[in-house]
Amino acid sequence: MATLLRSKLSNVATSVSNKSQAKMSGMFARMGFQAATDEEAVGFAHCDDLDMEHRQGLQMDILKSDSGEEGAEPPLEGDIHYQRDGTGPPLPSAAKEADGCPELSGQGKPKITAWEAGWNVTNAIQGMFVLGLPYAILHGGYLGLFLIIFAAVVCCYTGKILIACLYEENEDGEIVRVRDSYVDIANACCAPRFPTLGGRIVNVAQIIELVMTCILYVVVSGNLMYNSFPNLPVSQKSWSIIATAVLLPCAFLKNLKAVSKFSLLCTLAHFVINILVIAYCLSRARDWAWDKVKFYIDVKKFPISIGIIVFSYTSQIFLPSLEGNMQNPKEFHCMMNWTHIAACILKGLFALVAYLTWADETKEVITDNLPATIRAVVNIFLVAKALLSYPLPFFAAVEVLERSLFQDGNRAFFPNCYGGDGRLKSWGLTLRCALVVFTLLMAIYVPHFALLMGLTGSLTGAGLCFLLPSLFHLKLLWRKLLWHHVFFDVAIFVIGGICSVSGFIHSLEGLIEAFRTNTED
Repeated sequence: MATLLRSKLSNVATSVSNKSQAKMSGMFARMGFQAATDEEAVGFAHCDDLDMEHRQGLQMDILKSDSGEEGAEPPLEGDIHYQRDGTGPPLPSAAKEADGCPELSGQGKPKITAWEAGWNVTNAIQGMFVLGLPYAILHGGYLGLFLIIFAAVVCCYTGKILIACLYEENEDGEIVRVRDSYVDIANACCAPRFPTLGGRIVNVAQIIELVMTCILYVVVSGNLMYNSFPNLPVSQKSWSIIATAVLLPCAFLKNLKAVSKFSLLCTLAHFVINILVIAYCLSRARDWAWDKVKFYIDVKKFPISIGIIVFSYTSQIFLPSLEGNMQNPKEFHCMMNWTHIAACILKGLFALVAYLTWADETKEVITDNLPATIRAVVNIFLVAKALLSYPLPFFAAVEVLERSLFQDGNRAFFPNCYGGDGRLKSWGLTLRCALVVFTLLMAIYVPHFALLMGLTGSLTGAGLCFLLPSLFHLKLLWRKLLWHHVFFDVAIFVIGGICSVSGFIHSLEGLIEAFRTNTED
């Protein structure tokens, strides 16, 4: 009798705990924490990564057992998974907990408003890499400012046509959503001959971009610390090693529960830093060097600036998920318009006033130009943000690599890196550590923030934001397109291809030269 009573009490306690957790999840959902499909796991991390939940609307769904079933075990503490758009494995207790939290029921799946979606996109394209835009103006002048506007217009347009590729007309003439992610669109374009080729190309581009983002965080951490404390006998390489030592525990990550708690704080801190920089620049408005802003460009370095600007606008990879989680998807176009207009204005003003303040002395990371009295404080906050942002792209890259190389059923290239009990095998952990060390080696031998950012923007940024959306739009919907849509798509593909190749070649040349210099030293 006592055993039965204890069992009943345990079940009641577990049920109350699960309902409480479900209500918390519902509360997060109402704040805009939504999610996407598993295919898009990587897309959410590349833009300013630590504020992932706010930018991409991730919702943390708690994995739990049915407490009402005999022999069921209570959920383990901290057993949290990122499920995308509610498409994860069905939970036995989902129906029961939907009674306690309507937002989690199948009919009342939590949705986000256009304002919440706009907040997500704004954070995606207003990340800490905006700090490199004044350096782009240094080598591009007024043409650099025009490119900031042009990139905003093009990225807004390609975001819309990418969403259009998710829909098709059914037999009744109704427009219905038949795809869920960027990968689905890519696979549809390559079907039937190569039904998975497009998805693999998109995944490779995502992995490259995520790993390069991790490298950029290590580079910027070393750069900021070195310029904050120039009198200390510690080189930039040594600061990068110290930063990587702090980041090594990322190899042991099972989920992002602990890291995600800092997302909103880091987002607010970043906005405060931008305001501080602009306020300082405005205080020196009398000394602005308008005569330094030219119409001519540095032919050798301007293509790198193109990559920097494009990289700061990349958000297409998570847009399909975001649109699918909106309460009214018809508001998506309007949301894209005002978010990119706002981003264009803010980025243009930030880049211009910062360049006018320091002119030819503008550095790769603009905070390095601040006076020593405030530079150290601002840079320490930025380093903290960079280190806390690193786990998100790292974890996303690891998930894609593990899924495609080790967990893809019979198509996997290597044995499963997880044991039967779900624990990561020792050699799997070694590979994760090797990925962390790889980001360190790249940061040591190529410690150039602008070059790496330009290379990434020219290679994967231009591909995912310019080339692929226009190509997919032409391939899937060409019969229904008006002539001006065809013209825009072709023009974007050609211009994007030229800019991508040019920026990639010049960035790669600069990286090779920097690598040789660092090797000789």
